[in-house]
Amino acid sequence: MKLIGRIALGLVAVVLLLAVIVGVRTATYKAPAGVDLSKVKLAPAVAIDTSQAAQHLSQAVQFQTVSHQDKAENQYGEWDKLHAWLQATYPAAHAAMTREIVADHTLVYTWKGSDPSLPPAVLMAHQDVVPVTPGTEGDWKHPPFGGVIAEGAVWGRGSIDDKGSLVTLFEGAEALAKTGFKPRRTLIIVSGHDEEAGGTGAQAVADLFKSRGIKAQFVLDEGMAVITDNPLTGGQVALIGIAEKGYATLKVTAEATGGHSSAPPADSGGVVTLAKAVTAIAADQAPLKLDGPGGMMMETLAPQGAFPIRMAMANRWLFEPLILKQAAATPAGAAMLHTTIAPTMLKGSPKENVLPQDATAWINYRIAPGDSSAAVLARAKAATAGLPLVFSWDRKPNEPSPVSSTTSEAWKMVAALAADTSKSPVAPSLVTAGTDSRYLTGVADDVYRFQPMTFSLETIKMIHGTNEHMSLQNLERAVQFYARLIATSAG
Repeated sequence: MKLIGRIALGLVAVVLLLAVIVGVRTATYKAPAGVDLSKVKLAPAVAIDTSQAAQHLSQAVQFQTVSHQDKAENQYGEWDKLHAWLQATYPAAHAAMTREIVADHTLVYTWKGSDPSLPPAVLMAHQDVVPVTPGTEGDWKHPPFGGVIAEGAVWGRGSIDDKGSLVTLFEGAEALAKTGFKPRRTLIIVSGHDEEAGGTGAQAVADLFKSRGIKAQFVLDEGMAVITDNPLTGGQVALIGIAEKGYATLKVTAEATGGHSSAPPADSGGVVTLAKAVTAIAADQAPLKLDGPGGMMMETLAPQGAFPIRMAMANRWLFEPLILKQAAATPAGAAMLHTTIAPTMLKGSPKENVLPQDATAWINYRIAPGDSSAAVLARAKAATAGLPLVFSWDRKPNEPSPVSSTTSEAWKMVAALAADTSKSPVAPSLVTAGTDSRYLTGVADDVYRFQPMTFSLETIKMIHGTNEHMSLQNLERAVQFYARLIATSAG
């Protein structure tokens, strides 16, 4: 009995010691050492006309620059109208900058600085929008291409993604140009025409810049925003994307003999083989990891979160499995921490009573930093070992982008301005979708993805969805951000 008592006392002591260690680490837990943003000298606010900016965004929304899956359906005359409208609407900015047209409809503006020794700053916003799903037009409060100004907002497809950025960027440039602003650092504005359909325009711009030997101080594009109800803190946080996932679609084909469905083979043919393959690939998910930009975001914000969050992150050595399980509870949370696998398209027989000669699945991957398309392919082959399959990429994969600095002068400037504009803390994050900026990672070491707009997790769902609209508060905030960013970086 004495031995049992000693063991029990020993276990109690271990538990108490463990509790003390966890408690002390939680109480003293701080975010990883960051840069001091308080010393960044930001340009002051500029005088803007929010009502006029709203009218301008309304007009821009009415140009139906829709990138369709089939490019033959695109109405490129709408892009031409938008270009002419930009010239007419922002005369001071156009007088201050030179304009080039690349890849037919992508725009490149250069506002030449007085000091050629300073690397240029590149700001991006694309012209095209996604289609409105046929049959859902009646679900919109206001016509999707009407540009209606109502309820304190501008309504319509593209009002946020990404004509909202394009218009507010030009509003800021116009306001500065009217004052006679002369930049020391060259400013380049890149407006891709087909971001929603692969970004060939941005690729052409990247090639052009590389041929000219242009190395930028930083690139800023869309991607992240200010979230009012961030799950980690419960409050408002400005999230700046410092990297984005790669993009790849894997074609998996099961070849078969084909024939009449009245006499199927014993193994039921290629469709069954394909079904086994898709199930096996989808079941073999890449492991979640608390590293990279997603982990950096959690480490940065955890000290401001509730006690359980602080405790878990302060004691990752003990609670990491629990943290990963909690993150995986939502698709968005899981997507921040690993490569995702999404079977999206299937093709089999052209008729229900015909056995297909081949059956194909398209599986879309969003590849996390630290992973690669080669590793993705190897994982898929390993998961389906023994099945007669043919693998190929639907098109050349885009690898994950490099991770940009959170200590550079460019980061300090963008982060300080995001914090000042939104009146909220700032954290690095990962863009799980794709932007045109991925093609410019060779043009600048620091590529950031941030729109100076505030959304809740619920309202952000309208992007690419129904009832997309830009609030007038977000409109004014974005104009101020871009004007001050230009003046701060180039002044």
